[in-house]
Amino acid sequence: MTLVFDGHNDALSRLWCGSTDPVADFAKPIGHVNVPDARSGGLAGGFFALFSPTKRQAFDFTKFETGDLDMTLPPAIDGGAALSSAIAQAGLAQRLQNAGHIRICTDAQTLARSFVGPELACILHLEGADCIDPDLLALDALYAMGLRSLGLVWSRPTIFAQGVPFQHGRDGDTGAGLTPLGKTLVARCKELGVMVDTSHLTMAGFWDVAEAGLPLVATHSNAVARCNATRNLTDAQLNAVGETNGMVGLNFGTVFLSDQGWKTGKATIADCLAQLDHMIDQAGEDHVGLGSDFDGAPMPAGIKSAADLPKLCDAMADHGYSDTRIAKIAHENWLSFLSRQL
Repeated sequence: MTLVFDGHNDALSRLWCGSTDPVADFAKPIGHVNVPDARSGGLAGGFFALFSPTKRQAFDFTKFETGDLDMTLPPAIDGGAALSSAIAQAGLAQRLQNAGHIRICTDAQTLARSFVGPELACILHLEGADCIDPDLLALDALYAMGLRSLGLVWSRPTIFAQGVPFQHGRDGDTGAGLTPLGKTLVARCKELGVMVDTSHLTMAGFWDVAEAGLPLVATHSNAVARCNATRNLTDAQLNAVGETNGMVGLNFGTVFLSDQGWKTGKATIADCLAQLDHMIDQAGEDHVGLGSDFDGAPMPAGIKSAADLPKLCDAMADHGYSDTRIAKIAHENWLSFLSRQL
């Protein structure tokens, strides 16, 4: 079975928002990412997101089934509330580690050992810097708790940048780039060795990150050419990912896989393969991985949880991908990138 390192999941947020006993529930086949499904599907590690929701309530994916997802950009959220939820989820990650379910990896050696060990290798990722203060002190605090990856925005504004709205029929050129504080935050991340993720960021912000001299990373974004949505990347952006020795992770979310998927909320593994073909063609096969968005988006037919990851790997083989290419996409590209990043 091919092992997988995944570029994005929302398991911590799911557990914090919807579970009364999250450590025990993570050991049960609940949600997309959990211990038994990870083991049976070959999921050996990934980026675990800390996300601050507007309300603390169980996730509801039924809104994706309406076929009408165009939304205006929501307002910024209170920084104190965002910090409270981010720290709580980081604390939950510590409890999962204490229970032997995950291993928080802050260096390349720990990541390499954990990926082939009994625990899930975890890179803590902040999805949206809503909780970071202008003095960036919260960043240093979260770094001390193990944070090694940061997305400047979710799809709402922060004091650092602007996110894209959820819209179809246009690319991510929807607003301004990084603010002066955003450029300061990127510089501090570069100094600390914290990866900067451009998923959810406007196109202008994407190019601002490029100007900072960082490898361009979009942990869970697809190609505009296959699904013309704001969350996806143009060919020029995908080219830049490869040229800067960065990474892009295939988002399994049905509404980001194809134009039809946006309209219906339904997609297939074949849509995943069509996206991979285009992303590899533009970024190069050494710079494309997986970024499922498990526990944060509706999954295509055939993928109910991490347990079904072998179906995707088998489909890649049937599609004509070599074992070498499949291994790169499944885990080698992410691990190679992180060995440099960490």
